[in-house]
Amino acid sequence: MRAWVFASLMWLLALPAWADARMTVLVDLLELRQAAVILSDEGQAHAEMLNQDMLGGQGGPGWQMQVESIHDAGRMVEMVRRALEETMTSAEIEQAIDFYSTELGGRIVGLENAGRAAIAEPEVEQIARAHYGVLAGDHDPRVALIRRLIDAADMVDRNVSTALNSNFQFLRGMRDGGALEDSDEDLLAEVGAELEAVTEDTSVWMHAYLLLAYHPLRDAEIAQYAQFAETGAGRALNRALFDGFGRAYEDISYGLGRALALNMVAESL
Repeated sequence: MRAWVFASLMWLLALPAWADARMTVLVDLLELRQAAVILSDEGQAHAEMLNQDMLGGQGGPGWQMQVESIHDAGRMVEMVRRALEETMTSAEIEQAIDFYSTELGGRIVGLENAGRAAIAEPEVEQIARAHYGVLAGDHDPRVALIRRLIDAADMVDRNVSTALNSNFQFLRGMRDGGALEDSDEDLLAEVGAELEAVTEDTSVWMHAYLLLAYHPLRDAEIAQYAQFAETGAGRALNRALFDGFGRAYEDISYGLGRALALNMVAESL
């Protein structure tokens, strides 16, 4: 009996390690580290625009060091991983692993990352938006497939929420850094006024991006992906990804706003 109890305890102690290992498998299959690096590069390019527009290009090495620290890709991955652990059940994790272990699942992840890196270029984004406009005007069936994917993950509303929350946190950071004096209510009103414009732009961008990313896929493959996205596991996965990246973007936006304000205040002294 004692031996059986001891063995049972050992099995229970092994459960967290097993769950952690399976989460690592999912994180690797989703290529979250690669995605985080792409998003970090996007953020640093945006920070350079802020340097030019608001610091007169005089941010210098100090600004660059702050920007690199704020856009730490490893920290972003950990925040997303934590959201996955909080949101997904063991069964949902296994279902997601089953899908992304397939040849199609692996191709989709690679195409999404490549598409995200490509559309960061303004010229590519402009072409992708124009392409979506043509297909939407012609009622192309591929647009309907992309819309099915977007609806399954509630991508537009979740992206809008992330964008507005990030904008609010950026302004809070600017205020806490001494560049603004607005109250939270004032900042919320300013951000809320952008809702309609942000929603419309986000919808167009999402369609343009996914059409670009999935261009090599057949319609049947996109439909197969949409079918997974509509399952409980697919919905839980997407909810966790949006939550994790959303938290990361809010932290980054606040840190960037505060760093920008401190540099602006220092320049004025």
